[in-house]
Amino acid sequence: MTTREKPWRGVMVATALPLRDDLAVDHDAYAEHCRWLVAEGCDGVVPNGSLGEYQTLTPEERAKVVETAVAAVGGDRVMPGIAAYGALEARRWAEQARDAGCGAVMLLPPNAYRADERAVLAHYREVAAAGVPVVAYNNPIDTKADLTPRLLAALHAEGLIVGVKEFTGDVRRAYEIAELAPGLDVLIGSDDVLLEVALAGAVGWVAGYPNALPAATVALYRAAVAGDLETALPLYRSLHALLRWDSKTEFVQAIKLSMDVAGRYGGPCRPPRQPLTAEQEAAVRAATEKALAEGLR
Repeated sequence: MTTREKPWRGVMVATALPLRDDLAVDHDAYAEHCRWLVAEGCDGVVPNGSLGEYQTLTPEERAKVVETAVAAVGGDRVMPGIAAYGALEARRWAEQARDAGCGAVMLLPPNAYRADERAVLAHYREVAAAGVPVVAYNNPIDTKADLTPRLLAALHAEGLIVGVKEFTGDVRRAYEIAELAPGLDVLIGSDDVLLEVALAGAVGWVAGYPNALPAATVALYRAAVAGDLETALPLYRSLHALLRWDSKTEFVQAIKLSMDVAGRYGGPCRPPRQPLTAEQEAAVRAATEKALAEGLR
């Protein structure tokens, strides 16, 4: 039973997926991680995003990850990524999430086809027919399809989406979205523009670094959306060397390493992701150790 009225709002952690040494999914560890994040103040979890390495999962694994999260923290705290090559597959994932009890889903445009606006509209129409609230995910860097403020307004006007995870890093878009689609919820999409997009009116954060440092990052988010710069700005400065890894190609490896350094199990990634280079590892390790030394957890 959904108890959160808008279950896509707040700090929704794009969860890293614990893999054993043989790269099998450790579902028990994943359930524990979801419970821990909520206990630390996060509002919910986003399984099967890029941070959860969804592209490398079998359909059976992908479905079980969603079911594991729902069993751990309740469906109103679970917003799975349902990205797929085409709308029919994405709709099946939306239906799977709906049937598992999830309160919302997060949907990229077609994730390997350079879709024009007509194809994007058709994609979201198909998936919205599953009957679960859809948060659009705008990541034109990876999908090559840009959900511009004007296109988002069209999707929202048709009732196809309730929010957008904005990953372009262009803070100006938050203001234009608010003008063109005032009822559309903007969610912070990249950790390293958290403060700027929060001040521009965001009502949620699809977050990476809470996987490693939930208490500090949740405190940063709460202060930022409250406009409490006295609290938010020093935290943001302290954490930014880590937060900017969320926008790099190696973000999964970096966040998992930070988890390991912070005493959580991050562990390995599946191919094609390779371990960080020695230089990258040293940078992530140093930034994480510095944050921990400052008392951030």
